[in-house]
Formats: sequence, structure tokens, C-alpha cells
Amino acid sequence: MTPSEHTVVWLRYAGQHLGLVPSMGGSVAAWKLERKPDLLDLWRPWDEQSSDLYSMASFAMLPWSNRISGGGFEHGGRFHPLSPNRAREPYPIHGDGWLQPWALTRSEPDSLVMTLESHRFDGNPYDYKAMQTFRLLADGMDQSVSVTHLGDSALPYGLGLHPWFPRSKRTRLQAGVQGVWLSGTDPLPTIHTRDFPKTWNLEGGLDVNGTLIDNAFTGWSGKANIEWPQHQMRLEMRVPDIHPRGHDDGYCLLYRPEFGSAFCFEPVTHPIDAFHLPGRPGLNVLQTGESLTLRVQWRFHTTG
Repeated sequence: MTPSEHTVVWLRYAGQHLGLVPSMGGSVAAWKLERKPDLLDLWRPWDEQSSDLYSMASFAMLPWSNRISGGGFEHGGRFHPLSPNRAREPYPIHGDGWLQPWALTRSEPDSLVMTLESHRFDGNPYDYKAMQTFRLLADGMDQSVSVTHLGDSALPYGLGLHPWFPRSKRTRLQAGVQGVWLSGTDPLPTIHTRDFPKTWNLEGGLDVNGTLIDNAFTGWSGKANIEWPQHQMRLEMRVPDIHPRGHDDGYCLLYRPEFGSAFCFEPVTHPIDAFHLPGRPGLNVLQTGESLTLRVQWRFHTTG
């Protein structure tokens, strides 16, 4: 299908415009807020032309997040091969849910739901069903993605969301984290440290413009803030299963490209290549019929 053949399904509620594209990996085309004299983009919008899924405003990552090395992973005494799934990427990345068409199964005045049933897509070992839910509120949105294992043998699962945020010279990101996985040029994790490189301090507030960051952070509090001073707007992200428990045991990913008009801050359940890290941090082994859910609360606030 060409981009023009993909239908954007719009939900307009509480002064917000949320556009979903079920046929393009269950992706989000846009999330906008009515602000005079026009609409304010809370996520960088799809141009409705590009077929590159990285051009979407956001998409769900399942049944794993980010990259897996080694051509696959071992579990239950068996090696499960995985193939690269994106051009110019040597490793399989972001799972396979974003590469398949989803179905719009329910539409309410304030909500949209999409579902997917996947059976060993592209030779992957996973059989699962998944659901994405979007509910607009007066001051933001509640979003969730869940996966239920359908296979006969248990497998490790992970989840994540991949939103793109517009950035200007003044855009800032703040999040409570305790450590970071440094990486090589691939970029796969090589060493974990609590000594952050210069300009990587999320706790104190980070300039989203600068040198490349494509890394997983650990000890996340489950809360983050993105601020656009020129719009007098702050967008707050909370993962309620982490915050406000106070455990500070969450994971998040930051992708700060050197160039371009957007960056990514991704809530995830495990770090990059967790399948090959000691203890497989953050991965959840699901038996047949068991589920895993990632919930995110988005709230916008006027500042200044």
C-alpha cells in the first residue's frame, strides 16, 4: 500500500485531535492540542506521505523493544532466530507489531482501541495477541499497550512506546534516572555506569539538541517532563506502575539525533539487548495465556 491508501482515523475530544493509522503498524499519525490561533503538535506529526514508519508520530514496540543482537536469543534450551527487519539496521529492532496492520475494534467518543493477532511473523518465534488503547481526557491522554502470549512454550517479552517530540532550541527534557548503558557504534550496550557523560544529565534537565544519544537509562522514576517555553507548554509523562511507588526501577530510552526537528523519549520495560545482558533485566517470561501491559499517563500543563 502507498501512504495515500492508509486511512487516518481521527478522534477529536476535549480540544485534542488524535489520529491513528491502524494499517501502518497500529501507529499514531498525530496528537494535537487546540491552541489559538492554530493547533499545537504534542507529538511530531506524520506528513501523510512518507512510508517510513519512523516518520509516524508514535508506534508501539512489541514483543520486544529496541535491538536484539546475536541473530536471536536462547530460551528454554533452544535458540530462537530473529532476522533484521529494517533497512540499514544489522539487528532486529522494536519487535514486529509495528510492521503489521492492526484492526480498529472499538471507538467511543473519548477512546480508540486497536488490536493485533500475530503468529510467527517473518519467522519470529512469537504467537501473541496485542491491544492498544487511547483515551483522551480534559488535560491529556491515558495510553496502554498489552500483549498476551498464545504460544505453547513460554517466551520472554518486552514492551515500549516510541513517540517523537518536536524540538526547538529551547526544548528541555527532565527525568529522574540513576544510570545509563553506554554503547559502541552499533549501538549495543557495553558497560553500565552511574557517571553520566557531559550533557546527558536527565535529572537536572537536558537540552534535547546536541550530540547523538541513543541509549537506555536505568533507575527511572517513571516520570518525565518535556517543556516547550516558546509555547508555554509542559507535557508530563507518568508510568503509574513505576511512579509513584518510589522504587525508581524503571527503564527509558532517549534518542537525541544530531540533526532534525524531533527527538524520542521512550518508556520501555527493558533496556537495549536485554536478551543478552546478565539476568535479562526487565524481560517478562510469559506462559500461555499470560499478559504484560505498559500504561502511560500523559498530562499537559500551561507554564509561564
